[in-house]
Amino acid sequence: MSDDDTMPYSRLNTLAGLLQRGRGFGARAALQNPQAAAPLVYDAIRRDWRWDSTDDRALYLARLLRDLKLSPAPVVDLLTGSQEQCGRAVHVLVLLAVGGCDEAREALRRYVREGAHWVSALESLSHRWPLEWWEDLGEVARARIGAEAERPWLTEPWTRFGIEVEGPDPGPIPLDLTGLSDGELLDLLAAPDLGASGRVNVLRELCRRDPVEGLLPLVPSLGTPDGRRPVPWLRRAVDRLGALAVPAARRWVCDERPWLAGLGADVLADHPGPEAIPALVSELADQRGARAWCGPDTTARRLARFGPAATAAVPDLRWFWLRTPHSYERTAYLKALAAIGTHGLDHAHTESLWDCEGRARLLGIAHAPGHPETLERIAALRDDPMEEPEVRAAARTRLTPTPHRDRHRSRPTAVRP
Repeated sequence: MSDDDTMPYSRLNTLAGLLQRGRGFGARAALQNPQAAAPLVYDAIRRDWRWDSTDDRALYLARLLRDLKLSPAPVVDLLTGSQEQCGRAVHVLVLLAVGGCDEAREALRRYVREGAHWVSALESLSHRWPLEWWEDLGEVARARIGAEAERPWLTEPWTRFGIEVEGPDPGPIPLDLTGLSDGELLDLLAAPDLGASGRVNVLRELCRRDPVEGLLPLVPSLGTPDGRRPVPWLRRAVDRLGALAVPAARRWVCDERPWLAGLGADVLADHPGPEAIPALVSELADQRGARAWCGPDTTARRLARFGPAATAAVPDLRWFWLRTPHSYERTAYLKALAAIGTHGLDHAHTESLWDCEGRARLLGIAHAPGHPETLERIAALRDDPMEEPEVRAAARTRLTPTPHRDRHRSRPTAVRP
């Protein structure tokens, strides 16, 4: 029995298996064989091959449609399918339109006028399209919204159209937080009348900045209203504090609230001493044996802290990087391999430039060797209007001439399927 026989995914060494996993190697192989790739790309939109909802596929698939010069018509047809199929089609078509596909743009505008799930479609396109592409749909939205059983929750585009939004009260929070200091953000977060979405927005902004130690005293007050879990983005903000959170975590683990005790336990587990290496290596091996696709990224991050001392974990880290269908976790394995000092990662970093996950593409931009093909791909990411802003910015930085950049880099090797 092969490694992949326990999964519904196609074998790793096939084009179908690579595309289903969102691997960069799959995108590159598809470009070499468009005829074989076409039905697989359409299948990946029709059926959701993501392991988890956190996995990214829309940009990966939209880029394949564009680069392979495939017709968007089969994707447009999915707008009349199930709600899930419609949602996947909308996300791909929104990006295709940004990339210059007029057929995708007109199909979505028509769907807003006539389609069943037009509310979420309009919210998606308003998030990515320039205002002049959708502002004239306001009359359509006002006419259709009265027949909807549920009101929309997002602010855009509804308030622009003068349509009441029945989402949770965000509290007294400015729309743009980028101009606020760290202290002002913490004051907002501590305000008793700040709504749930307001807390999420503040925490998201904090996660874009250098770690803010002043967040720690506020953590116990940042549970969800039902008291069952932390507010979204809190865990990520705490993770960014690293070892600075350990003293507070020792208090949190004694709290009666399970979510806070669990957060404290996770922080302490993330900062063990060297004596924990054998147990972590064994944990990763057990996760491999169980084909546990959710969670090994946490083990990988903990092992990465020990650098070369965690060399025993390298075979399993390579195995997960190559095989996981859970693309969101793939970056953690590559980061751990690099932190441990594994040789032969040039190919993996180069492949990541075509990966479905934005964080993986960022790794590729930062670390792929400066060969002509690599630099050409980075330039394409920089200039692609469909690409995420953070990735485009990183590509611009990488391509800015600096002394000694990309000198003495070895040729790509290893970590192939």
